Amino acid sequence: MTEISDKAAMRVRMRGLRRRLADATPDAGQRAARRLPLSRFGRFSVVGGYCALGSEFDPDPILEAILGLDPGRMRRALPMATDRRSSLRFRLWRPGEALVKDAFGIPAPPASAPEVLPNLIVAPLLAFDRGGGRLGQGAGHYDRTLASLRAIRPVFVLGVAYAGQEVDRVPTGPHDQRLDAIVTETAYIEVARGSR
Repeated sequence: MTEISDKAAMRVRMRGLRRRLADATPDAGQRAARRLPLSRFGRFSVVGGYCALGSEFDPDPILEAILGLDPGRMRRALPMATDRRSSLRFRLWRPGEALVKDAFGIPAPPASAPEVLPNLIVAPLLAFDRGGGRLGQGAGHYDRTLASLRAIRPVFVLGVAYAGQEVDRVPTGPHDQRLDAIVTETAYIEVARGSR
């Protein structure tokens, strides 16, 4: 099998598994937030999150725990997709503020919200491995976004997932961006630099 067909087959399998895990673990976000070593996250100033759709892991308890470290200094941003090939753009957002649908119908801040460059991104995924491999939905938005952000400044990427989404190895190619850490409802896993 090629890398592309390996990924496609894994995506099909992991989407079904993630739905079952979401149903079985409704409090996973709160449990994962308690696993965070919060002292590691105080250095960040702009935290990029996402709006969970379907069975995606709800990042809100994790984001609230991190942003609660220094609410006067730390700011929250959400991604906005403009088309299939571009990197995501992050815009500032506060809970309660209006959201609009982006190019894919995903809730995002309006174009009037200030655009920012996060130095911490909390990223959704379908599967992960302990070497920082991440399997996304397949459009490549996060890989392109992380590559362009990392060319400008250091960016720490925290994958959030159900523990059952861990696999031995995510098939990766030269353009796939690695996670720096993963948090699940059962563990916080920091990726060793040598394994990336």
